[in-house]
Amino acid sequence: MNFPYLPPSPVISILLPCKNGGAALSAALNSVLSQTFSDFELIFLDDGSTDGSLDTVKSFSDPRIRIVTDGTSKGLAARLNQGVSLASGKYIARMDADDVCFPDRLAKQVAYLEIHPEIDLLGCRAVVFRNPANVVGLLPFAATHQALCSQTWRNIPLPHPTWMGRREWFLRYPYRYPEVLRAEDQELLLRAHSSSRYACLDDILLGYRQGKFQFRRTFLARRTLCWAQLKFFWGQGDWISFLMALGSFLVKSAIDAIASIPGGESLYFRRMGEQPSHYAVEQLQASLAKVKVASS
Repeated sequence: MNFPYLPPSPVISILLPCKNGGAALSAALNSVLSQTFSDFELIFLDDGSTDGSLDTVKSFSDPRIRIVTDGTSKGLAARLNQGVSLASGKYIARMDADDVCFPDRLAKQVAYLEIHPEIDLLGCRAVVFRNPANVVGLLPFAATHQALCSQTWRNIPLPHPTWMGRREWFLRYPYRYPEVLRAEDQELLLRAHSSSRYACLDDILLGYRQGKFQFRRTFLARRTLCWAQLKFFWGQGDWISFLMALGSFLVKSAIDAIASIPGGESLYFRRMGEQPSHYAVEQLQASLAKVKVASS
């Protein structure tokens, strides 16, 4: 582990887990280090990368970066729990190795949490892109806890790379281990929702990089989430939600199967059909352009 000197207790601890981040990693790192709010530590959680990701992060000389590496692969949930245990900030934020923060993401989320002490976990809107010239649309959005949790049998639409929450909340609700593969965040949201308060800013503050649709990968994630939902609702004796979760899984899987047919991919992306404003697209492109210059 490489822990440079940092002032005690930064306001935010950002957790960035990574396993083979590839070419997109520099963009993610630059977007975090370029934030207008600068009182943070970035905890880089390497999970046995073999593609040079460690060399990439070590090339940044910013003292706010803390590199955690032991050469092994323990999985996402274990790394995130490790990051929470090491975090010293008042708030903990999530970040993925292939996404891009807009410059004022941290500032806006901290400002909201400071004046809303009742909120445990906060997200923001995210624009989905494949490359700077190919913007897909916006991820589904709901603002309040009630709206976010109105259909828990479907999902809780709070995108994990946008999360910022109170450190005490993450300590109270660790990620389940062994992990709920590809559904870690939704399982956590579902397990904690009845005794927590969630919210989401109606500000587009993150660029979410979307890869090519892969039916098998998507199906496995949906199946794992469905199993976690069924166990939860069974334990609660909530038979209506139990049946709704099962039905939702079957319907979504059928749509995914059709989307896997050549020419049918648009069915999968229709949930991202809401288009961002021109300003948001310009923000995304400016962030990526800034990253490109900084990384060259």
